[in-house]
Amino acid sequence: MFFERPDAGETAVLVHIDFQDEQEREDPGEFLELVRSAGAEPATLLQGSRRRPDPRTFIGSGKVEELRERLAVHHAELVIFNHGLSPSQERNLERALKCRVLDRTGLILDIFAQRARTHEGKLQVELAQLEYMSTRLVRGWTHLERQKGGIGLRGPGETQLETDRRLLRGRIKAIHKRLDKVRSQREQNRRARARAEIPSVSLVGYTNAGKSTLFNALTASEVYAADQLFATLDPTLRRLEIPDVGPVVMADTVGFIRHLPHKLVEAFQATLQEAAEATLLVHVIDCADPDREQNVAEVNKVLAEIGADQVPCLRVMNKVDLFDSAPRIERDGHGMPEEVWLSARDGQGLELFAQALSERLAEDLLELDLTLAPEQGRLRAGLHALDAVREERFDEQGHTLLSIRLPRREFLQLLARQGENAEDYLPPEELAPPAWADGIRD
Repeated sequence: MFFERPDAGETAVLVHIDFQDEQEREDPGEFLELVRSAGAEPATLLQGSRRRPDPRTFIGSGKVEELRERLAVHHAELVIFNHGLSPSQERNLERALKCRVLDRTGLILDIFAQRARTHEGKLQVELAQLEYMSTRLVRGWTHLERQKGGIGLRGPGETQLETDRRLLRGRIKAIHKRLDKVRSQREQNRRARARAEIPSVSLVGYTNAGKSTLFNALTASEVYAADQLFATLDPTLRRLEIPDVGPVVMADTVGFIRHLPHKLVEAFQATLQEAAEATLLVHVIDCADPDREQNVAEVNKVLAEIGADQVPCLRVMNKVDLFDSAPRIERDGHGMPEEVWLSARDGQGLELFAQALSERLAEDLLELDLTLAPEQGRLRAGLHALDAVREERFDEQGHTLLSIRLPRREFLQLLARQGENAEDYLPPEELAPPAWADGIRD
């Protein structure tokens, strides 16, 4: 990786400025969590308020002088801003403070670099780093900004800086190609699941809302879960059996954060596509967080960016043990579950969540009354094996009268195995593919 990551435990002075525009404001508490998640040791927090950022140093000359004094007092070598800085602002600050300066995007990238484990995750992090660095190459390379020359060194007339930029563009292009291949492979997997009519469920939510804890509780997996931001970076997929539905694929995705840099969203398109193509989104919310509504708005904003805002969504209000609330299901006007209150850590309400998932995904359940002739005993036995028979009677002619309830997918598969025609048992409207498979079937 090209990105310079500070050593864990490096002492840092933090900078947070409040602006008049509410949309531009960041959360200092979340900033502190980000810094700790990166492994830095916050020495002090410099706060202030401005109408708008200073175009040259972001914080103005007075705050720069105050920042220099705090660096000396705490013997710190790093300044971290809770804001995005332009490359020129970053260079001006480093020149004035004689130390490294990191903005909010650089800080998040550092955390991502520590957390990436899979090949895909590392590629996405490197792409985001290179895109970020491409405008900041002048830092550290100013001594090389000269024409090549001398015996054996006569080149194409490029400065060293231009050469580095060209190499950087080449590497970015190569990573894009490899990520396109990953995206293509994921698309093939999604198509295979669609052909098998296996629904997919993606967990989304603000970082540290408890997605991975819920994922582990449901799938008996060991995905890393901790009380820190971006504990999970790489997507994890597991197969899960849901009552009345059968197998589903559940995906745990990267958490979102307020003002997530657009370049990071672009770099993680291959991962976030799991959410955009899901049958159902499960939006995990920390119900005990006082800023939960703002966090929900930020998640919805990113979902809209990746085209996932039209996917059906079930909200999960997690951490009821901290909110002093009882586990429950809240339903919409049609009686369909729209919100589940639970505690993933303590296991409270997990059975309610499974019930809600079953109801939301089992909208494609068949409830039929069948009349089977005596020679159709194999079909009758198959329906019993699937535990689909709710009531069974016999008429005077020896026909079996069955009331069945099962996923349409399982009924069609049973008919196909036994060489039966689905048209003989289902009306035309029931033969159509499920609504959630639209657009992803061949």
